Amino acid sequence: MAVNQAIEQISQKPQPVYLVLGRNEYWESRIMHQVQQLIPEAERTMNYATYDLEETPLAVALNDAWSVPFFGDRRVVVMQNATFLTGAKPKMSGKHDVDELIKYLQAQPAETVLVIFAPYEKIDNRKKVVKQLKKSATVIDLNAVSERETTQFVQQFIEKQQYQIEPDALTELLARTQGDLAQIMNELQKLLLFCQDERTITATVVDQLVPKSMMQNVFELVNDLLAGKTNAAIQFYHDLVTQREEPLKINAILEGQFRLLLQVKILRGQGQSQSMMAQKLKVHPYRIKLAERLLNRFTRKYLEQAYLALVAIEHQLKSSSANPELLFEMFAIRFSQTKAKKNT
Repeated sequence: MAVNQAIEQISQKPQPVYLVLGRNEYWESRIMHQVQQLIPEAERTMNYATYDLEETPLAVALNDAWSVPFFGDRRVVVMQNATFLTGAKPKMSGKHDVDELIKYLQAQPAETVLVIFAPYEKIDNRKKVVKQLKKSATVIDLNAVSERETTQFVQQFIEKQQYQIEPDALTELLARTQGDLAQIMNELQKLLLFCQDERTITATVVDQLVPKSMMQNVFELVNDLLAGKTNAAIQFYHDLVTQREEPLKINAILEGQFRLLLQVKILRGQGQSQSMMAQKLKVHPYRIKLAERLLNRFTRKYLEQAYLALVAIEHQLKSSSANPELLFEMFAIRFSQTKAKKNT
């Protein structure tokens, strides 16, 4: 079942226990909204509570979950940051009594909806409490949300507002937001308002209203470098510096982009899929997709050399008074020469 459908069902047929895996700001806020709406506003002070388990003992939250609703039909208890489900050391001093949680999961009081957030890439499936949770709870896995599912949700949302979006506009919107659904939905509010007469979101409108992130600017800089457009890359770098972007920050993002290209190159050679790579590298699947588009023309050794050259520039920027623009120009020229030799 798609994440959106699972969340919609909370209001229609709430289950006694939910386990929310992974981190996604938009979907997390939707889940919180849905479970909060299960309690009438006048009753929320007594029958709705959230607990951060990095600050509050599990026993306190469970005591609330066991309690009978106060002048109402239902109680909702939300547990945030369930670190004890992972192998990581909890931030809170003291130990959570997970055996009591297991007892609760086995009983599942009908009057309470318990929601446990575990915003982590993985939990420890060997633990008894995790096994019991997966057996007893309705699991909503935010780690499993694919780029395709995000794209379909955005398209359906736009259609429900009785708007249309051009394919190129949707592609550009995803690129400028790095596929972050929370950011996409924020930007859509502007786009829908601007296009309320035509009812169609065009690529031109996206270009006008949705700002490019620093990450996307650097990604375009990488594109120029990989395409051998040395002059364009150098001018782009000068423009970023003129806009008061820190050279060290630009170089760090460049390093990150080339490191990602190299990692994707290696993992693809091992036969891993885009979704597997996204989970392993802890990046959005859209970034993996963009990286894969650039890889066919370049060898692993070529990407390694470019990455190591950027690491060397970082060292120079931190340890000397070298001109950052000159360092980048030398890098871009050498990169272009390497490309020319490679293609001859």
